[in-house]
Amino acid sequence: MSGLDDTFIHETATIGRNVVVEGDVEVGPGAIIGHNVVIRSGVRVGEGAVIMDGAVLGKLPARASLSATTGGSTELPPLVVGRRVTIGANCVIYRGAELGDGVFVGDLATIREDVRIGELTIIGRGATVENRTTIGRKCKIESEAYITAMTTMEDYCFVAPCAAFTNDNFLGRTEERKKRFGGPILRRGARIGANATLLPGVVIGEDALVAAGCLVTRDVPPRMIVVGVPGRVLRPAPNDQLIENQVFFDG
Repeated sequence: MSGLDDTFIHETATIGRNVVVEGDVEVGPGAIIGHNVVIRSGVRVGEGAVIMDGAVLGKLPARASLSATTGGSTELPPLVVGRRVTIGANCVIYRGAELGDGVFVGDLATIREDVRIGELTIIGRGATVENRTTIGRKCKIESEAYITAMTTMEDYCFVAPCAAFTNDNFLGRTEERKKRFGGPILRRGARIGANATLLPGVVIGEDALVAAGCLVTRDVPPRMIVVGVPGRVLRPAPNDQLIENQVFFDG
């Protein structure tokens, strides 16, 4: 079924009640769109995707006058929702994001512009992924986690509930801060415990584990466990917990 302004909704897609679809939208075969969904201009919904009630897709960023990390341009590429993606109820997914095949986004989550999320990654209920962030494949970000702008997360990473990432060592003061913004970098298989806080730019090494409640102020070596405030190395991560020893690991 085709509509106004180059919008195309495949005849096998299912559309709920009170759905708003703007121009320049594509909805692929077998997609399911729930009730009260808003799909803004410039959205591509892949085959078999499920968009639950009340979700907003393709929102444009609104720049606060004092924001240092949000651009004011509306010239963003389309929001791309891959095949078999599930987006939960009342989620807000911005234009310019790209969600790989099989991604799952829990209810009430927010994913900003210029975000790339790899296939089969899970974004938990109420989690926030800020702009200019890259997340790899088969990651899991649990409920209410906060992923700050300009974070890099490689494949197979795990972030527990209420973890908080930061990107500004100057806490909003001085113009110098604008030259030094940068979120944490999580190498492949890194794990972050509940309520842990990561300071700007720290590198969490491959298969490292940050314990619950830890404050990470410096880089964490690969395959080590860090605990405490501030974080300190406790011991190596157990061999049976390393990513290459997991049944879901495929290289």
